[in-house]
Amino acid sequence: MTWGWVGRRGTWTTPAAAASLDRMVEHGVEWTALAYAAQQDTAFSTEIHFRDAPTVTDDEIVFAIRAAKERGLRVCLKPVVNCADGTWRAHIGFFDQDVPGEPTWGEWFASYREFLLHSAAIAEREGCEMLCIGCEMVRADAREAEWRALIADIREVYSGLVTYNCDKYQEDRLTWWDAVDVISSSGYYRIDDWERQLDRIEPVVRAHDKPFVFLEAGCPSRVGSAQRPNDWSLEGAPSGAEQAAWYTAMFEACATRPWVGGFIIWDWPAELYDEAAAAEDDDYCPYGKPAGDVLRDWYGRAGKATS
Repeated sequence: MTWGWVGRRGTWTTPAAAASLDRMVEHGVEWTALAYAAQQDTAFSTEIHFRDAPTVTDDEIVFAIRAAKERGLRVCLKPVVNCADGTWRAHIGFFDQDVPGEPTWGEWFASYREFLLHSAAIAEREGCEMLCIGCEMVRADAREAEWRALIADIREVYSGLVTYNCDKYQEDRLTWWDAVDVISSSGYYRIDDWERQLDRIEPVVRAHDKPFVFLEAGCPSRVGSAQRPNDWSLEGAPSGAEQAAWYTAMFEACATRPWVGGFIIWDWPAELYDEAAAAEDDDYCPYGKPAGDVLRDWYGRAGKATS
């Protein structure tokens, strides 16, 4: 389960955050991605302000890692970059060839490298089992040389598993999967499209002979979301049944694919709503909703199968 997004400063070290982790582990969760966002001003900015508010501090990150491990969880540290103006990070991009006076990929990757190496050092000191080096950076995905250089630098300071979380539909487009240890993607696929998408992803996993996980996968508890699970802004009435049906379809489809190594479900907030209000919450978190029962069931089966 992904926990703590967006990593807003002041929310990871509270009694509410500890209670949120407690409720999360009750669902059979074994891994958590501690996800936090640093901001750049726009999609065309080249400076990432990872030391500044609203991003969580280093002390908060360390506190959350240790709290997760105290609860028996393995940790994937997941530093992410967001645009302060609301533009989705997939659109971060610059000219293919440098132009004098214009922002460049080289400038952006220099700042991103500083952010990631800082996070990698924390992950190494705290014994995080995995580090996610990027999330849904669709325009940046084509910059193969820069990613390979970044991964090489990260491996100088971090000894755990390295993964990259590509966006939906991008699994067969990346050309540098060989550079990471685990292939991962955002599995926001329509409820009736899982088999077709798994058929498309499988040759990629087989060709590289690496573990694969859905580092993000989830669906809001909202009417219409089963057909557009990636659209957090979709309007619709709350529907726990629709979310549960989507979870069931995903787990059933993936259960027949042994190469799918697992899921880190999206998502679980550091400040959890009251369980009595779950029926009116239309966001991704499954707490107190029918999807929570589906999750316990399938994660329970997986735990028994591996014990």
